[in-house]
Amino acid sequence: MGLISAIVTLPLAPVRGVIWLGQIIQDEVERQMNDPATIRRELEAIDEAAAAGQLSEEERVQAQQAVLDRMMRPGGGA
Repeated sequence: MGLISAIVTLPLAPVRGVIWLGQIIQDEVERQMNDPATIRRELEAIDEAAAAGQLSEEERVQAQQAVLDRMMRPGGGA
């Protein structure tokens, strides 16, 4: 049966390849987004924008909270 099932499912190989590639890309994006250095840079950029007057205090707090929420969700952060 192994040979027959391999022949029958052969047309699906490109689809499986695309799905596998999508999973690899998703894993890498999540790894980069949850990297402590990336999170620190984002928080520093928020503070710099607030210091330059580009963000109000409320916007600064919301932006920082969004970064921290992303870090604290299951599977996020280090």
